[in-house]
Formats: sequence, structure tokens, C-alpha cells
Amino acid sequence: MVQALHRFYGGRDLHFLTFRCYQRQQSFNSASRCDLFLQILERVRRRYRLVVFGYVVMTEHVHLLVSEPQRATLATAIQALKLGVVRSLEGSGVPMSRKNSETWGHPQC
Repeated sequence: MVQALHRFYGGRDLHFLTFRCYQRQQSFNSASRCDLFLQILERVRRRYRLVVFGYVVMTEHVHLLVSEPQRATLATAIQALKLGVVRSLEGSGVPMSRKNSETWGHPQC
């Protein structure tokens, strides 16, 4: 992490976020996977009480326009979103973790 990076929360600002899938894999290449992402986004929205103003789910990346959550920080809410998606797609070619030299669910040889 960059040492001079400072995050400021509590300003009631809107945040435009873009994040991509690991190694630009096309993880959202079907309607069912996009629907799964949206279900998890809804769960996170309710849990952290944030407002989703807009979203675009592309095959290998996502754009979100959201408010700051009423519970926890935006970083925590987005972490919950990403973890929820990865865990839901477990076993379908998406990595569960990078611990123990595992990448994309396959041990490195």
C-alpha cells in the first residue's frame, strides 16, 4: 500500500469504483453469474446500509456508483462484496484464496 495514501470517510460523498476480475478472467460471462453478483451486491447493500446509484457488470470488470455505508467503511463493504462473490463462485474456476501457493483454485506445481 502506498504510504502517503489517506482515506477520508464521513463526507457523505458518492464514490465511483471500478475493479476487475483476477488476471482479467471473464468471470461474468453469463447472465447467471451476473445475477449472482447482483444478489451479493444487494446483500452487502442491506448489511452495510449503502445506496447503489448505478452499476455496470462487464465480463471482466465492474463499475459501481455508491454512497458511503452507514455501517463500517466503504473499504469493508467492498471487501465483503468481493469475498462474497469469490466464495459463491468457488469451484467454478475462481480462486478462493491465494494462501498456500494456490492460484485460481489450483495448487502451483
